[in-house]
Amino acid sequence: MDGDTKAQLEAERRKRQQLKTSVTAEAGSLENTSTKAQESNGKVVEGSSDLSALKYDTDLYGNGDKYAGYDRSIEAGGSSNDVPAVSMAKGRFGITAPREFIDELQTAEHDADEDPFKEILRMRGINRVIADRENDYQKRRHTRKLSDERGDGTGGSSYAERVRAVQLENEEAELVAKIKKAEASGKQAGASKWDVETPTQQVEAQTPQRRKRWDQTPADVHTSVAMTPQRRSRWDETPRVADGAPSETPKRTRSRWDETPVMATPVGRQMAAGMATPAGGQMAGILTQQPDGVVDARNQYQTDEELDALLPNEGYVVMEAPASYVAIRTPARKLTSTPAAESGDMAGFRMEAEAEARIEAMGEVQEVPGVGALPFFRAEDMQVFGQLLDGQDETALDVEARRERQALRLVLKIKNGTQAQRKVAMRQLGARACELGAAAVLNPVLALLMAAGLEDQERHVLVKAADRALQRLGAQARPFVHRILVVVEPLLIDEDRHARAEAREVISNVSKAAGLAAMLAALRPDVDHADEYVRNTTARALAVVAVALGVAAALPFLRAVGRSRRAWQARQTGARAVRHTAELARAGVLPHLRGLVDCVSAGLEDEHQAVRSAAALALAALAEAAAPYGIEAFDSVLKPLWLGVRRQRGPGLAAFLKAVGFVVPLMDAEHAAHYAREALRVVVREFQSSDTQMRAVVLRVVQQCVATSGVPPSLVRTDVLPDFVRCFWARRAALDRRHARHVIDATVALAAAAGGAPVVERLVAHLKDESATHRAMAVDAVARTVTELGVADIDARLEELLMDGVLYAFQELPADAARTELDALGSVLRALGSRAAPYLQQIASALLWRLNNPSSAVRQQAAALVAHVAPVAHVCGGDGDDLLARIATVLFECLGEEFPDVLAALLTALRAIVDVIGLPAMQPPVADLLPRLAPILKNRHEGVQEACINLVGRIADRAADRVPAREWMRCCFSLLDLLRAYRKPVRRAAVATFGFIARAIGPQDVLATLLNNLRVQDRQNRVCTTVAIAIVAESCAPFTVLPALMNEYRVPELNVQNGVLKALAFLFEYIGDAARDYVDAVAPLIADALVDRDLVHRQQAAAIMKHLALAVAGHACDRPMLHLLNHLWPNIFETSPHAICAVLEAIESCRVCLGPARILLYTLQGLFHPARAVREVYWRIYNMTYVAAQPSLVAFYPRIEGNTLNNYRRYELDYVL
Repeated sequence: MDGDTKAQLEAERRKRQQLKTSVTAEAGSLENTSTKAQESNGKVVEGSSDLSALKYDTDLYGNGDKYAGYDRSIEAGGSSNDVPAVSMAKGRFGITAPREFIDELQTAEHDADEDPFKEILRMRGINRVIADRENDYQKRRHTRKLSDERGDGTGGSSYAERVRAVQLENEEAELVAKIKKAEASGKQAGASKWDVETPTQQVEAQTPQRRKRWDQTPADVHTSVAMTPQRRSRWDETPRVADGAPSETPKRTRSRWDETPVMATPVGRQMAAGMATPAGGQMAGILTQQPDGVVDARNQYQTDEELDALLPNEGYVVMEAPASYVAIRTPARKLTSTPAAESGDMAGFRMEAEAEARIEAMGEVQEVPGVGALPFFRAEDMQVFGQLLDGQDETALDVEARRERQALRLVLKIKNGTQAQRKVAMRQLGARACELGAAAVLNPVLALLMAAGLEDQERHVLVKAADRALQRLGAQARPFVHRILVVVEPLLIDEDRHARAEAREVISNVSKAAGLAAMLAALRPDVDHADEYVRNTTARALAVVAVALGVAAALPFLRAVGRSRRAWQARQTGARAVRHTAELARAGVLPHLRGLVDCVSAGLEDEHQAVRSAAALALAALAEAAAPYGIEAFDSVLKPLWLGVRRQRGPGLAAFLKAVGFVVPLMDAEHAAHYAREALRVVVREFQSSDTQMRAVVLRVVQQCVATSGVPPSLVRTDVLPDFVRCFWARRAALDRRHARHVIDATVALAAAAGGAPVVERLVAHLKDESATHRAMAVDAVARTVTELGVADIDARLEELLMDGVLYAFQELPADAARTELDALGSVLRALGSRAAPYLQQIASALLWRLNNPSSAVRQQAAALVAHVAPVAHVCGGDGDDLLARIATVLFECLGEEFPDVLAALLTALRAIVDVIGLPAMQPPVADLLPRLAPILKNRHEGVQEACINLVGRIADRAADRVPAREWMRCCFSLLDLLRAYRKPVRRAAVATFGFIARAIGPQDVLATLLNNLRVQDRQNRVCTTVAIAIVAESCAPFTVLPALMNEYRVPELNVQNGVLKALAFLFEYIGDAARDYVDAVAPLIADALVDRDLVHRQQAAAIMKHLALAVAGHACDRPMLHLLNHLWPNIFETSPHAICAVLEAIESCRVCLGPARILLYTLQGLFHPARAVREVYWRIYNMTYVAAQPSLVAFYPRIEGNTLNNYRRYELDYVL
């Protein structure tokens, strides 16, 4: 061992010994642990203090160097184990915690306010925050700013100011584009000439390059060097030598870098984050970000202790501020205050401590002054609703400030309140919109709609609130038109169709309130905006305005924009507006079709490609909306369109092709056939295009052209179909659902033109493709083809290939397959009908195997396909019914299924088998099947409920005598709870099944149980019981129920009497005109209820009158109904909303039964009553009667004699009489 190695080992040993001693002094337990570890490793020998005392096993290591092959030193930055080293962050005053821990804590603090279920919802495809799911194009809405409020309170910038602002933005965009273009050309020109691969002298001559000093070789190198000026350096000077002694080094010229600069503070944007004094240019930016009450330490006022330390305690008096002193807090004075320092921690902005405390306190439900408890209050809400928490006395505020706070409270309830709070606040905001003012209502709503963290529900309620407010504000909203459009226009391109509909509704209401002139003045500056996003949304908004106010009114503006010579952007926006107008108005463009076509006709020959494409798409939309009329309006654009199809390429060709494709069906048969054949040549050429837009347009044009009368089927079979299948029926086509749907639609259209057999023959190979999505696409196309065109032209060989492909697609069906794939397989089997008999055994084997599959999804698919196969197997006859009976036995054994979706599919399959083979041939017998179904009726799954109720109803309808009455009573009690199910199909099925059971076992036992249920306390149970009583009356005739029901009304119990009245209302609603036989019997009961003291009694009696009057209309039952009307009429002054609605509906029904003349006679006596409350009720009834039967009232108006000025005689009526 050499000396260096020994020295290193000795130094390492001393370091370890020192470390061991220090650790032992702190904790003795660590010494024992360390010693045991060293002894176990055999690296330390007790009592050895020298390296020579160490002994090694020479048998293992040999006599050579035992350190051979090992590192002789420890790396300074290495680690002694495999655990990655934790970097330690070194702070200003020493070593702090590890950087990883600090980052983790900061991340945890940052995510404390976030939704913990956000990632889970995002994985499920649910994202409530709108900004998180927007693409880059939609996020441009955040760059738009609301117009600033003017000093006159009109709520926005003037038209001239907006036009100038848009012009500046356009000039800035053009300048930026020129700079980028110049930079790109500069980089290209600055490249070396050796990088150019084409050394053509002609190109070099045409492209002058900058002259370089190395491009020309000088004649004399020394001369050129002498002539080349060199920069003088102090090292170039040679010191002068005098008398052989070296002189001093010459002093160099004083440089500006030798002195400390006078201006130590950086200027402008170069100000460092740690500087305390900002530059003048940044003063305003810091002041705008600095909240009130936040003052840096060096700018804070001195405390009393500091002043005592600086100044003597004697001789000075602390002055108190006057009681009337109020600090000036106007924005102008804030600008003159000293800004706080901008440090790295604050990053130029920090909220005051009180505001932070308020925001943290609002994390839970808190009592907001004047609002109440709220479910949540986010931090970003402080920007809008912060003044509600400042604690100011509102009695000291002026009227405008109080109105603003009232509007803020209503908006806060709408945004963050509960459903009840939101409902009340929405109604109050709509009613008080004019009182509060447009500014107080619209400003907070528009600011919230522009927030980045807005969610779907919040946006929905805010847009709804703005819509209601605009309906009431009317012309007061005119100054806010531009601001409203900036906020609402982005919703027109939202992915949610409900959001788009809401945006169109808001813009429509704004247009009706502000008028056409105000809307056009707000939209005009953005028509030629430099940003394409702004132009797109402006065109959509302009279309909504045109549809709302009439296309004829907006047509001059559209023509002026479409033919603008100022900017091509305006012409593009005009064409887009015409296109969206056609999409919204649809057939409403027919009266104005020629004018709209004239607006965009010049754009087909525009010099800009974007304008030409927009014009062609506008014509396509107009033709689609006007179909099948209006070909005369397109005569002037046929030639430019056809020339464009021949000359254009790329996206321009797609637009022109689409226009031609929609104009061709408008022509007569001769011209349409000619244009369709010529267009198909271009379409077939573009089949190979890789552009997504072009492929979508080609598919639409193919459908239009092949559906044109006059196109021969042979042309489609030979020239179109082969290339279409080769280019579009590829696996990549199935990846996009929308594109796949277009391909399927085009395939079905080709099949309708060329025949089903040629198309099916080319698609059977795709039924056995390896890709599941491609197979599903092929199955859907084949199913639609054979369903619409039949299988008459399919021969035996093609039939075998088709069934082989269908069975393969079913066997390879993935577990997550959609319901549409199973429906498509069933459609193919139903289309084949009896021709599927040879394949039933194979189908049944596959179904039985899959019904016993361990996967629940596979079992559900098999049960769903059984429902499709059952009708086909019954049509085939013979072995088909035997196969169905065998499958029914397997399904019966599977009724213990634990998965509700699978159980619902099994019950649906059983019902399908029962429908086709009948209950007598059912195996197992019905007597064994129904006891298994009774417990399933209590299942809470809605699909299981509906399927089980339908199956029980089918058994009760067709084989009720095969089941004991006790089992039917059990089913009745289970069905009674299902009458209040959430889904309407379940309730409808329960009603029908209950009627079947009542008809099967008789009404006596069922009715006794139902009448006892009227005494229970559960209201839902009583309501369901009344419905069941009405069902029994409908099924078993009313005379079996009415005596017992009327006798039950004598029970002096409020719930029982209300239940009887409700049951009578349902009864007369169900039995219809059969009520004419019972109107005299129930009239005394209804009259007694109409004069009862209980309001609910009178309300239910009015409901009975409504159904009874409609049922007996035209059956000469005027006498009892007039008697009931006399008892009903005093109830017209009820104030309860439910009661007055029931009374008015009953009066409307009496008008149908008794005629409008009698209602008019009742109404005339109170139209001019001195009491306003009486007049309002009577005029409301008169208006209802007038709207419903105005012509019938003419003969019954009171006769008024004429005077010298007017003649009120009705001679024509006298002639008729």
